[in-house]
Amino acid sequence: MQKLRLRYAKRGRLRFTSHRDVARTFERALRRAGVPMAYSQGFSPHPKVSWAGAVPTGVSSEAEYLELQLVEVVDPEVLRAELDAALPDGVDVLTATPASPGALADRLEVSRWRIDLPDTDVAELSAAAEKLMAAEEALVERATKDGRRTIDARAALLSAEVLEGPRPIAERDQKRSTTARVDDWPGASTPYGILVTVVRQTTPVVRPDDVLSALRVVADLAPSAAVSATRLEQGRLDDGGGIADPLAQDSGGDRTPAGEPAAG
Repeated sequence: MQKLRLRYAKRGRLRFTSHRDVARTFERALRRAGVPMAYSQGFSPHPKVSWAGAVPTGVSSEAEYLELQLVEVVDPEVLRAELDAALPDGVDVLTATPASPGALADRLEVSRWRIDLPDTDVAELSAAAEKLMAAEEALVERATKDGRRTIDARAALLSAEVLEGPRPIAERDQKRSTTARVDDWPGASTPYGILVTVVRQTTPVVRPDDVLSALRVVADLAPSAAVSATRLEQGRLDDGGGIADPLAQDSGGDRTPAGEPAAG
């Protein structure tokens, strides 16, 4: 009867939750909120929920997406509010809109990431980022279930901007003040670098830890263990170099950026 697309955030301590656990949490919240879900056929029916990628465990995000198939037509904003109230603090439903034709995954071509590097000098980080962007390739190893695999992290990297922190993601984008602060932020007097990157979503996907490995390979930069990452946006690159909101055409709006890069 109806297909809805949702944008949600994964924040605070909930960043350590695996995608499988997030999916289970959503299924329980859909039942608690009384959402009239369509279910699959077979011996063990499941609600029809389609996920458009997922951040790695331990990574925060302001721009995750999923699709719901319903057996009744509902008001998207009412569903958003009811589902958001049923979810735990740290998983926040930001937008709900009726789906238009076309695959949502096809609109998610790039991601903008913010990588916080406590105890990292900004000048040193800037020099390392410049070396990485100037390199023709940056081969890094990643552990997979089939063994170690070598990928070129530079091939997917479109831009890298260095900022000075610490700076929180804008509080207007945070629904609950209890999740607005990262638990392990250092004091303001310590060096603190922020790397904002735009990465093409290739196969395999280049993740923030791959970018950090590339900085180590190309520039011998070894950040502290307190590094944290947040996906700020997903979408398509527009003509101005911004990232278009993947839900804009569903809601009938213009192709405008889904969010803003971290403030400098």
